[in-house]
Amino acid sequence: MSTIEKIDLYKVPPRWLFLKITTSDGVVGWGEPVIEGKADTVAAAVKEFKEVLIGRNPGHIEDIYQTLYRGSFYRGGPILMSAISGIEQALWDIKGKTLGVPVYELLGGPVRDKMKVYSWVGGDKPSELIEAIRQRQEAGFRHVKMNAVGNVEWLETPKQISNIVQKIADIREHLGWDVSIGLDFHGRVRKAMAKNLVKELEQVKPMFIEEPVLSEHLEALKVISRCTTAPIATGERLFGRSGFRSLLENGYADIIQPDLSHAGGIWETRKIAAIAEAYDVAIAPHCPLGPISFASALQLDFCSPNALIQETSLGIHYHDDSMDLLDYLANPEVFEVENGYIKRNNLPGLGIEIDEEKVKEAAQEGHDWHNPVWRHEDGSISEW
Repeated sequence: MSTIEKIDLYKVPPRWLFLKITTSDGVVGWGEPVIEGKADTVAAAVKEFKEVLIGRNPGHIEDIYQTLYRGSFYRGGPILMSAISGIEQALWDIKGKTLGVPVYELLGGPVRDKMKVYSWVGGDKPSELIEAIRQRQEAGFRHVKMNAVGNVEWLETPKQISNIVQKIADIREHLGWDVSIGLDFHGRVRKAMAKNLVKELEQVKPMFIEEPVLSEHLEALKVISRCTTAPIATGERLFGRSGFRSLLENGYADIIQPDLSHAGGIWETRKIAAIAEAYDVAIAPHCPLGPISFASALQLDFCSPNALIQETSLGIHYHDDSMDLLDYLANPEVFEVENGYIKRNNLPGLGIEIDEEKVKEAAQEGHDWHNPVWRHEDGSISEW
């Protein structure tokens, strides 16, 4: 019987943590257990789980998940769930490789031949955003997402709101209506201003409005959604099925965005997607992370009927001149974007081949990435 024999962690640029699980048969599975800015904390949680994992049959994924999740009195939250997520991804990678099939084949089989993807673009000025979108289009993308707002007060002046709307309207006018644009509020906006802002932004026909308020205030989405016909998307800061229950039961969102490196991994997110389907809600997995998290999300997308569109961090501004997703792959062609889609591949496990030498080399450099801390003009803390 094959057992889990070894667990290795690699903290690699630009801000990722890779996990390698090796079995007694020599099969290797990769996962990505990380919270952005808390890589060392999640690594410590993974190490604490080692005694539960070593010697276990790697194929017993559900029981291992239940043990890691329910085996402690305190459970859930971003750190523990991210640690579990990366472990779970690696176990599915092992199972797929052992059986010689992609993970999606083990979760009901494929429902589509290719997956629609979108790219995040950054920039403060319309001209910068337009140029960034043009570059993404040249790279094969047809759909993008950008921040709708920067550092905003609890309530802004009518002029400031007008400036926010005008910037996005200028981008829409330049690009036309063939480009889908997601607008990310990033939880920076309070309910009082969000109601006004979503109404004003309706004119640009956004693909969705993401996180108009923080996940602590999901009940506010019921009020905000009455102010716009644009789809409301949220969920990147929710964890496990229980974290999405209220959101779905109360009809607070049209699209949910669980992150496969935070929400519990592939199988837990597939369960979340199935529950969402029962409420006629689409899923668009959140993924500003590395190649393993992205590969895991695609495995979910290919077997989930209500998967709408997939985020990718290919070329995202966080990388700057550091390593990008493709730099860690021996088969980067699997992530080729063509006319807004990535084709389904039939490779076993997660469908990617990690360049282990490149990972080990990059881990020597490591990283110390933390998100910036913003403050308002009066010195009080702001949402980033």
